[in-house]
Amino acid sequence: MDLDAFIVGLPKAELHIHIEGSLEPEMMFALARRNGVALPFASVEALRAAYSFTRLQDFLDLYYQGAEVLRTDEDFRDLALAYAARAAADGVVHAEVFFDPQTHTARGIPFSVVAEGLLAGLAAARERHGLTARLILCFLRHLSEEDAFAALRAAEPWLDRIAGVGLDSSEVGHPPEKFVRVFAAAGERGLRRVAHAGEEGPPDYVRQALDLLHIDRVDHGNRALEDPALVDRLAREAMTLTVCPLSNLRLCVVDAIADHPIGRMLKLGLRATVNSDDPAYFGGYVADNYRAVAPLLSREDLVTLARNSFLGSFLPAAEITRHVAAVEAFTEGERL
Repeated sequence: MDLDAFIVGLPKAELHIHIEGSLEPEMMFALARRNGVALPFASVEALRAAYSFTRLQDFLDLYYQGAEVLRTDEDFRDLALAYAARAAADGVVHAEVFFDPQTHTARGIPFSVVAEGLLAGLAAARERHGLTARLILCFLRHLSEEDAFAALRAAEPWLDRIAGVGLDSSEVGHPPEKFVRVFAAAGERGLRRVAHAGEEGPPDYVRQALDLLHIDRVDHGNRALEDPALVDRLAREAMTLTVCPLSNLRLCVVDAIADHPIGRMLKLGLRATVNSDDPAYFGGYVADNYRAVAPLLSREDLVTLARNSFLGSFLPAAEITRHVAAVEAFTEGERL
């Protein structure tokens, strides 16, 4: 089996995908026409040409601008379905999908429109593609903890269909300690907890997320490698890192894919996974990210990444066991 077929065929979960970041330029223009929204770009090509980022904030400015076209439950349903189709084509069988309700409620879009649209899209995706998915509500860290509490309160009617909460947006200057109380409140409601940490922020942000927010997964986590004691702890606790190689490249977290630390992470015993982050902006979905780092890894490493994606998921134990067995069965079949 050639490498590309092997990558696509590997059953895998995606644990770090921002649904708003899967808004492709073509869909952005289509939704702008549907909703009568004026975009500051003359064409799809002009929009793609703007995807040149030197830091996280450059991307976020464009990301929030693009989200303006999302207005109705149909828009959010279509967005979720479009992502699911691409993910399923890449061999993703389970996804834990971030969404940013504050981005939309601040524009006057009710939480109900966002939640019902996304849930409808993910339900349709299961019927069409067999892909299971859960939502993770992310708090925007550049806003206040009070705003985060308001988002959590707005989510109350849907909490039985939301797997957890996360923390995203501008990292530097907004440490995890800013959100201790709202993460505690989410934990009291039975929600799992994740946080972006150690992408642009220092290793101490990873430690704060662990010790103060009591997270179940670290999103990104690259800069944890600067702290050997922290690396030892992450390995010892089998803490999952949701790593995003093409995002790291496009946001200048690494200078080149050849410099990406994914191989080092695995050698250090870290439970690293590979994900697409904001694929419409960063040049690829999950399989593209696997392809990008494949020259740095062995096939067994790729299998480890796929296995880790299920071990780090919030699926019930029996489903994790079933998916890991499917990974092993695929690998055995490839060896025959």
